Amino acid sequence: MSNPINRHNELRVLLEGLKLTAMATSFADLALKAAKEGLSHEAYLHELATREEALRHERRTERLLRQSGLPLEKTFRTFDVKRLSPALQLHIERLKKGAFLEQAINVVAVGKPGVGKSHVGAALAYEWILAGHAVLWTPTSTLVQRLLAAKRDLRLPQELAKLDKFACVILDDIGYVQHDRDEMEVLFTFLAERYEHKSVMITTNLVFSEWQKIFKDPMTTLAAIDRVVHHSVILDMMSVESYRAEVASQHHLSEETGSSLMNRNQ
Repeated sequence: MSNPINRHNELRVLLEGLKLTAMATSFADLALKAAKEGLSHEAYLHELATREEALRHERRTERLLRQSGLPLEKTFRTFDVKRLSPALQLHIERLKKGAFLEQAINVVAVGKPGVGKSHVGAALAYEWILAGHAVLWTPTSTLVQRLLAAKRDLRLPQELAKLDKFACVILDDIGYVQHDRDEMEVLFTFLAERYEHKSVMITTNLVFSEWQKIFKDPMTTLAAIDRVVHHSVILDMMSVESYRAEVASQHHLSEETGSSLMNRNQ
């Protein structure tokens, strides 16, 4: 019979060689637990496999978060969804599941500054990453400059191929970017490449009738809108009041109330 110590070491080495890290570190402790609780071989193996799967999911999530560029403080735990209409809440709840990503559907969140478009986008992206999807969060201006540099270096196709690895690319604040012709062209190329292939999420303070400010040329504007909107979910946040304006208003009201109380007491 083989020595139990040698068998233990050999099993650990085998599991590590197979890259079953969680199994390698926990099989001995779980074997003792199984013996004490009278677990079947199948139950023991199930618990080992469950631990391995949990570790892999944790590591994959960490890797996806690192490469996403997400502002990690912007999750649904830090956003008051009740500020939104019931219809918007329903849309967001459905989007959380990420099923639409498999159909290359786009999402456009449009609203005035301060209503929480970027926060909702980041929070949704965080949920998609937890579900195992690769997501990239980027200010639109940053992506445009990245693509423009790639075009100048004659490697635009390679750069687009890198972006193609992401199930969704989130372009934050597209409405604040005023593009020259070269920048507009690479942005349009990016949207055209992902059309009906991979998802894009866009946050903007411009309604579609104002997108000519971005793409300058009317025909290019129409073509861009067509590609974005054809398969899309629109989160219309135009009627949502600015969160920052609410906070400022409440702060001002608090100061006025405090000042009034002080005057009465004088």
